[in-house]
Amino acid sequence: MFHAKADSIDDLMRAVFRRLLSRNTGNFKVSSRKGKSTEVFGALLELTNPRARLGRSMGRARVFSPLGELMWYLAASNSLDFIQYYIRDYHEFSDDGCTLNGAYGPRIFSVERGSGEGPANDQWERMIETLRKRNGTRNALIQIFTNDDAARSTNDVPCTCTLQFVIRDNNVSLHTHMRSNDAFLGLPHDIFSFTMLQEIAARELGVGLGSYLHSVASLHLYDDNERLDSRFRAQQYLDEGLHEIVSMPAMPMGNPWSAIRQVLRAESNIRNTRHDHKIEADLDPYWADLIRLIKAFAMDKTGQPPNKLEELLADIVCPTYQLYILDRIAKKSGSRRQDGDLFGEVDAGRDA
Repeated sequence: MFHAKADSIDDLMRAVFRRLLSRNTGNFKVSSRKGKSTEVFGALLELTNPRARLGRSMGRARVFSPLGELMWYLAASNSLDFIQYYIRDYHEFSDDGCTLNGAYGPRIFSVERGSGEGPANDQWERMIETLRKRNGTRNALIQIFTNDDAARSTNDVPCTCTLQFVIRDNNVSLHTHMRSNDAFLGLPHDIFSFTMLQEIAARELGVGLGSYLHSVASLHLYDDNERLDSRFRAQQYLDEGLHEIVSMPAMPMGNPWSAIRQVLRAESNIRNTRHDHKIEADLDPYWADLIRLIKAFAMDKTGQPPNKLEELLADIVCPTYQLYILDRIAKKSGSRRQDGDLFGEVDAGRDA
């Protein structure tokens, strides 16, 4: 059993990479559909500060693709076009070229909670109501992987099994269990999205934010080949050394779903080429900054000049996000932080 505990996603990733790149006798060599990998079977990762969910490294800094994936979840969408806008290799997992069988959003939320249709009769609503009625309950669990997934022939089998929310010491903690997790590609995306869901639940319930626990049956790193140079890139990550711990700001107090609906409307408008979307004046800066990040990605994707991104950068309220937009500006100016795939955001979060 491998256990790692850290205050930030970067420190957690470093612990994981050190283990998977080592010659530890507890590691296994495994061949699967996606190729050969080094695996630790049985891992428990603990992020004590769930808001420190954004990497700061030169080779693995990500905000746009994890944020896009979170929007996809919150919109309860299984659309390939939606997620491929942010992660271009996602088509590899689609069975029909239009949808994703394993999309998490429709499994968590039975309808789009941003649609204004009122509370959904879905797993999220049941989980929240269960915790409201009995805050010591152990039954506030959302199931992602189902029996049908095991029997179905598909390119997209969910890697996540369950999300279990608990209230302890008046804080919401979340324990996610994964059947399989690619340590390089999938892990940082998963931790970002699930800790955001954890904080949304905490605000909806009016309690604090506890630790995030991420358990994985098969935590692995693919061996280097023409497609997956994960071991080489993981070593590059370790060679960068330590990074400062920088957290996202705390989500505003109160039920967040009205603001989330505004963000989802903005995301849809921006993704569908309406880049001039005006942020509503009454929207809290926390949520307005997320819309600005979505706009920055769209502006870069459509070839807007650096000065447009600089204008947007000036409106960013939280300094945490400035790095990611500055990197986009540097890319357009021809001066990258390093020769990596930092700006491509092509990583796919799914695994075999």
